[in-house]
Amino acid sequence: MSTRKHILAGSWYPSKTEEILKEMELYLKTDIKQPIKAIGIVAPHAGWRYSGAVAGYGYASVVIPQTVIVIAPNHRGVGNPKAIWSRGEWTIPDATIPVDEELSSLIIRHSGLVHDTFAHAHEHSLEIHLPFLYYRNPSISIVPICMMDMPLQVLKEIGTGMGRAIKEYSKEVLIVASSDMSHYLPAKVAKSQDDMAINKILELDPEGLYETVRQNSISMCGVIPATVMLYAAKELGASSAKLLMYSHSGVVTGDDSEVVAYASIAVL
Repeated sequence: MSTRKHILAGSWYPSKTEEILKEMELYLKTDIKQPIKAIGIVAPHAGWRYSGAVAGYGYASVVIPQTVIVIAPNHRGVGNPKAIWSRGEWTIPDATIPVDEELSSLIIRHSGLVHDTFAHAHEHSLEIHLPFLYYRNPSISIVPICMMDMPLQVLKEIGTGMGRAIKEYSKEVLIVASSDMSHYLPAKVAKSQDDMAINKILELDPEGLYETVRQNSISMCGVIPATVMLYAAKELGASSAKLLMYSHSGVVTGDDSEVVAYASIAVL
């Protein structure tokens, strides 16, 4: 069996289960009484110290079904550019999360993604979500996907195919698009740039998101996952989106001169 062992515990998030649970309780403790049913969510992937509050609020806001697709950007540029880890399991401290092989197979058939574990081996932007998802639903299975930059038409084909695969799968699925927002800008500048990208997500406009990020040089590292998620969500009948939380690293460090920004956005 193909196992992807956790590599971030002890640095990006705690390594001990009791510490993970303590932080989860802090991040997920919100005023939300009833999570909403979502087709997809954009959620950040920085170390928990910086983005944990935004990720936690996002995950507390939505229902976490038994099957979750996580689409992450490939920061390292290794492996297949359309990499899906289609069988086996992923670990987090003291827990193992199975890959949903049935849905993975359907996605490969409909979207043209390729089974590849190498692209995932040292990528941080997917693993960081798993403790949140597992804490919210310990019965989850996942479909891990890692993607590089590629033309918009290819992203449309992948996202639309993913939506068709989910329809054929016929069970509840949440699609997570892993993304931080602007990087290393003054907080006000980051907010101005991020608003342009966020508004395109709220408008359910994958083409607009893709073009806006490029034309304005917005350093949103997960624009590819977010674009694919939007195409899939539209294929599944999405009708609206909601900004759940926006923040940046300066809130933690006290320095607004050069921040990384984060957003949680639900697509419904």
